[in-house]
Amino acid sequence: MDEMSVDRGHAPQFLQIGDRAPNFQARTTMGVVNLSDFRGRWLILFSHPADFTPVCTSEFVALSKATDRFKALDCALLAVSVDSLYSHLGWIRAIREGFGVTVSFPIVEDPSLIIGRAYGMISDRSPDAATMRSTYFIDPDGIIRAMICYPATVGRSVDEMLRVLAALQVVDADHVVTPEGWHPGDAVLLPPHQDQASLLAEADDPVWFHRSKPQARKA
Repeated sequence: MDEMSVDRGHAPQFLQIGDRAPNFQARTTMGVVNLSDFRGRWLILFSHPADFTPVCTSEFVALSKATDRFKALDCALLAVSVDSLYSHLGWIRAIREGFGVTVSFPIVEDPSLIIGRAYGMISDRSPDAATMRSTYFIDPDGIIRAMICYPATVGRSVDEMLRVLAALQVVDADHVVTPEGWHPGDAVLLPPHQDQASLLAEADDPVWFHRSKPQARKA
């Protein structure tokens, strides 16, 4: 692929949970990146509409400070916006000088909106990138497992990003589901019964459809 290219393959017009994340190769603040380079670990791909904006600056400062928390969950971060590589580099320098924080993850340039449109962050009818405020949780096999979208006026929560990531990993590892407001260490829920025999065995339990158990402890 060229330095800025997207492999659309058979990707649907609007990506959904369970779809394969379209691969792309593009310039970033840390060199040319190919999305497939992240296979084998979790990846959070997130977009922002423009550099030097207050909401995005607050997010990049917070995400950079939380880098070790994402690394502990074997997850990489990758940002993308329509601004040029040189704008990204200038913004990174301003963040370091103004906040004492070094942005610790690559920022992709997408001036032609190729990546934004391939991911459905922005429609073919959109005149600009103001709506590019999407977050994709991509598993080690390259599958999109969760998506969160925000308006340009509302900042993302780093704690919520970490919570969703941890929940997805627990679901995969322990074959369970997580309840409302779940955080690591909280009780989890068992999946619903899949056959009549196991269902009837729970007949004396009035909430047989809501079975919880302590989260499995790591060895």
